[in-house]
Amino acid sequence: MSTRRYESWGRYPRARPAAVARVVWRSEPPPLDAWPQPVLPFGQGRSYGDSCLNEQGVLLDTSLLDRFISFDETAGILRCEAGVTLAAILELVVPRAWFLPVTPGTKFVSVGGAIAHDVHGKNHHRAGTLSRYVQQFELLRSDGTRLVCSPTLNADLYRATIGGLGLTGLILWAEIRLRPIPGPLIAVERIRFGGLDEFFELADASDREWEYTVAWVDCLAAGNKLGRGIFIRGDHAVHAPAGSTARHMPRLRVPFDLPRAALSRWPMRAFNAAYYRAQWRRSVRKTVHYDPFFFPLDAVLDWNRIYGRDGFLQHQCVVPRDREDAINEILRATARFGHASFLAVLKLFGDASSPGMLSFPRPGITLTLDFPFRGPRTLELLERLDAIVRQAGGAVYPAKDARMSRESFQQFFPNWQDFARYIDPRFSSSFWRRVVGGEAQGAA
Repeated sequence: MSTRRYESWGRYPRARPAAVARVVWRSEPPPLDAWPQPVLPFGQGRSYGDSCLNEQGVLLDTSLLDRFISFDETAGILRCEAGVTLAAILELVVPRAWFLPVTPGTKFVSVGGAIAHDVHGKNHHRAGTLSRYVQQFELLRSDGTRLVCSPTLNADLYRATIGGLGLTGLILWAEIRLRPIPGPLIAVERIRFGGLDEFFELADASDREWEYTVAWVDCLAAGNKLGRGIFIRGDHAVHAPAGSTARHMPRLRVPFDLPRAALSRWPMRAFNAAYYRAQWRRSVRKTVHYDPFFFPLDAVLDWNRIYGRDGFLQHQCVVPRDREDAINEILRATARFGHASFLAVLKLFGDASSPGMLSFPRPGITLTLDFPFRGPRTLELLERLDAIVRQAGGAVYPAKDARMSRESFQQFFPNWQDFARYIDPRFSSSFWRRVVGGEAQGAA
């Protein structure tokens, strides 16, 4: 009997499915119309909010749908089942000098989940989202129809499924075009900056020259320290300095839920200040294995337990580039709140358009913040942040969301009604019912 926990990564909100069906064979998937309740695919549970939850519905566990189907090592074309994780792909292809064209901040996501949320990474300014490199996939609809979808085959369903939050059907397999690399190492430079003006100067210059860019921000700094942080940029290294080829990813585990006091105002303020000052030189260069560069949090298993039994909420927004004032306002509100965490990420999105109807990334500035759940006060703050984003003409990422209002969602994603035409009538989720309800239940 499976002991998997069917919860989101943020562990808020909690939801209880009526049943769980494990999908083992792509040739013999379960009949999706066998249950009276709505169904929803569930991969690795790395969505932060309720887009992977289905309260009193049926979850289709795809974790056993984890086989590679084919790999053209000459062209870099990989076909695999939807439950394969990005970690498994990297283990296979990096020794053969290939890499994922785009990867998010964790490698423990499934291919199906990555497509359903149209994930992005540190190279969005050059590469866009991962789905731009998904050449085709097979989608199972609840009437038993199996459709190969690509930019030219069933193109509308292809665009709806990318970023479609798992609502258009069950992805069985996908084909991804990889990128060649010289080896597993990344040449990295870390630069300390004192505020947002300096960040934007660094980002504009770095995005022209570097493949990967991102910044950590001290989200609890205020006054003349507001917006200070560490800018990180990297490229695939052609030459490996002596002693630099070893992977350095300690496998630690958070054994229990930490108490609330560990994330109270003053410990977190002290942690952020110490992290900022730990780099005493303005610029540091080194060459590292790709693992700690792309996936630093993956070194700590179950790191979400740091936030305690009540869980946490992540807020990732994007606003147009000419609304830098909105980022300032969000950071000021967060500093006043005082309970944000150690994770605050700032980056510029590029102009590469996403293929999905509901894709979140768009040109502008994206800011990601974690908040331990503290009840109504936390929800009030996040609604305040949503209001700033609405006024700026931006959007909040559904993959990270657990509580945005119906009005916010429908403003952030004005194509939602067009998208709803492609929802499989047997599919739904806690997220979708929350942000749309009975306004659109999918195609009949």
